[in-house]
Amino acid sequence: MAGTTAGESGLLIIDKPQGVTSHDLVAAARGALHMRKVGHAGTLDPMATGVLVVGFGNATRLLNIIVEHTKTYSATVRFGQRTTTDDADGEVVPGAIAGPLPDLDAVREAVAQSFTGRIEQVPNAYSAIKINGRRAYDLARAGAEVELKARTVTVSRFDVLGTRAATAADGTPVLDMDVEVECSAGTYIRALARDLGELFGCGAHLTRLRREAVGAFRADDPRVVHAHVESRTYTNREGEQVTRNRAVFDETGPALLSHALPMFDAVRGALPIVDVGEGEARALRFGRRIACPAHVEPGVPCAAVVPETCDVVAIVERANARELQPLTVFPRRPAHTDNLEQLAYTEVR
Repeated sequence: MAGTTAGESGLLIIDKPQGVTSHDLVAAARGALHMRKVGHAGTLDPMATGVLVVGFGNATRLLNIIVEHTKTYSATVRFGQRTTTDDADGEVVPGAIAGPLPDLDAVREAVAQSFTGRIEQVPNAYSAIKINGRRAYDLARAGAEVELKARTVTVSRFDVLGTRAATAADGTPVLDMDVEVECSAGTYIRALARDLGELFGCGAHLTRLRREAVGAFRADDPRVVHAHVESRTYTNREGEQVTRNRAVFDETGPALLSHALPMFDAVRGALPIVDVGEGEARALRFGRRIACPAHVEPGVPCAAVVPETCDVVAIVERANARELQPLTVFPRRPAHTDNLEQLAYTEVR
C-alpha cells in the first residue's frame, strides 16, 4: 500500500502501549511528522492498549466522524475488589466486598439481561469528560467532588469468554473474567466492570483493557504503527525530581510514513463513498450542490471522491431528495502525489 509523504494528509493506526496517554501519542506524531495539525479519534486511558486513530493534515477533519464509530474491546474484569478509578491504576477501596464471587453462568445471565442493548451508565469521576471546561479527572485528583450524569450507550455484543480464580497482590481471593465488548462511542468498559461488581455485591474493576478496533480501523491491520514507552527523569521548577513516561514510535522517518493511510484510504474507512466526476468535483469545491445518487441516505455524511484519480473532494450529505451539498471541502492534491493515490487505489481494488 502506498503511503503518504511529510507535509500531506492521512491517518496512522497506532497500537497504543500501556503507560502513556493518548495525548502523548499525538505529541510523538507531531514530532515524527514535523506537523502541528495532528489529532486523535477517541481517548484511551493510560492503562489501556490498542487502536488509537491519529489524523494529520486534512485528515484531522475526519476525526470527529471516526470517533463516533463502534468500538471493539477485549478486557479482563476482576471480581472481588473495587478501585477508585474502576481499573488497575486506581487505589483499592477497602471494605468494598459484601457478597460472594459470582460463577460463570451467573455473570453470563446478568450480562444478557442488564448489560446488552441500550443501557444507562455513569462514567467514573476519573474520566476525560469535561465539566465547565475542566477534565473530570483533573477535578477528582484535586480533591473536588465530581458527579457525572448517567448517559445512554449501546452494547451490541458482550461475550463472557471464561473465568479463573486468582489471588490479588494483597492476598485477596478474586475471580478474573475475560470479555469481549462491541459498543457505541462513549461507552466506558470500566463502568461496565464496576456495575457488574455492584450487581453481585463483591466489587469489580478492570485489570486489562485493549481496544481491538475503531470501526473499520483494526489492531491487526498490517499498517499498524507500534510504539513503546521510555521514561525520562528531570528536575522541575520547584527543584523536585520528576519521572515521566513518553511514547516513542518503533519506526521513524520514511519507515513510519510508509504505514500511513493516504486520504483516499482514510475516507473509505471513515465514511460511505460517493463517486463523482471532475466537473462535479469542481462544483463541490466552489460550494455548489450536485445531483444526489439514489443510494445516499438522509442525514448520513459521505465522502465524494473521483475514483480515477483517487481525489478526495469533500464530505457531503443530502440537501434534499435530488441534491448533495458539501459540508467540508478538501483541496486538490498536488499533481506529483497523484501517482501514490492511484497506486493505492489499484492495489486495493
